[in-house]
Amino acid sequence: MEKKKVFIADSIAKEGMAEFAKFPDLELVVKTGLAPDKLTAELGDSVGLVVRSATQATREIIAAGKHLKVIGRAGAGVDNIDVPAASERGILVLNTPGGNAEAAAELAVAMMFALAREIPRADASMKAGTWDKKSFSGGIELLGKTLGLVGIGNVGSIVGKRALGLGMTVIAYDPFVSAEKTASLGFRAATFDEVIAGSDFISVHAPKTAETKGLLGAKAFASMKKGVFIINCARGGIVVEKDLVAALENGTVRGAGVDVYDREPPEDWTLAKHPRVVATPHIGASTGEAQVNVSIMIARQIGAFLTRGEVINAVNGGK
Repeated sequence: MEKKKVFIADSIAKEGMAEFAKFPDLELVVKTGLAPDKLTAELGDSVGLVVRSATQATREIIAAGKHLKVIGRAGAGVDNIDVPAASERGILVLNTPGGNAEAAAELAVAMMFALAREIPRADASMKAGTWDKKSFSGGIELLGKTLGLVGIGNVGSIVGKRALGLGMTVIAYDPFVSAEKTASLGFRAATFDEVIAGSDFISVHAPKTAETKGLLGAKAFASMKKGVFIINCARGGIVVEKDLVAALENGTVRGAGVDVYDREPPEDWTLAKHPRVVATPHIGASTGEAQVNVSIMIARQIGAFLTRGEVINAVNGGK
C-alpha cells in the first residue's frame, strides 16, 4: 500500500516528528523555508501540509497542492492560511488551540510587569552605566488595578486567572462566552465599551477577523482612562498602530506591550521603537514547551485524520 505523503513546510519539534512516526501509513517530506514558487513546485502528490507561522498557505499554494486533503497549523492562529480557498477545494484546515496558550499568556503578564515598573528602560540605563533611580520612582503596582480582557479563550482566560492571583480585578468582553461562564472564571462580564472605559490595563486576546480588525482604534482610545496600559500579544491589525502611537503621544496611553504587528517584520517601526513601548518580535508562542506541545498535537491530529478519518480541531468543514 502506497504511503500518504505529508509535506512539512516549517520546522516542528523533534517530538512532533516522533509522533508522526507512530503512523506507519504516512511518509514525511521535510523541506522547510522554501520560497512560494519552490513550495508550489514541490508539493506534488502530498495529501497533507504542515505549517507554523513562516509559510503562507496562499490560494496559489493551495491550488498547486492538487492532492491536498488537510492543512495543519502548528499553532492557534490561521491567518497565514487562506481558509476560504482551502474550503472551496474541500481541504480540511486544522489548528492546535491551547497548545501554546500558557506561553502566550505568560508573555502578556510579563508585559504588564515590564510596563508597570519600566523594567526595560531601567535595565538599559544601568547597562549605560547610569544610576538614575529618580527616573523610575513613578512605577505602579498591579495590586488593586483593573485588567480588561478583550477575549477570554484559551489565552485570555489564563491571563485573567493569573491577574486574579496578583490581586487585580478582571473585567472581560467576549461575545462568544456567556456571562455565567465569565463569572465562573472569576471575571466580571462587561461590554466592549465598559472594558475600554473602565480598565487600567487592557489586554487583547481575540482572533483576527473581519469583526476584530481595527477594533482598538482612535474611537476606542478616546474612551479610555488617561494613563491606561495596552497589551497586544494576540494578532497584528486588531490594534490600529498609528492610532496607538497617537494615544501614546497625547498621554492617553501610558505604555504598551506589543508582540504582534500589521506586517511582520514591521514596515513602519515607529510603534516598536517608541520609548514607552515594550516591543517583542512575535515570541508569544516561542517557548520550548509550547513548540513541543503544538508539534505533537498537529502530528497526532493529521495522523488521526489521514489514517482514521478522525477530525480534531477543525477550523473549517473540509469534506
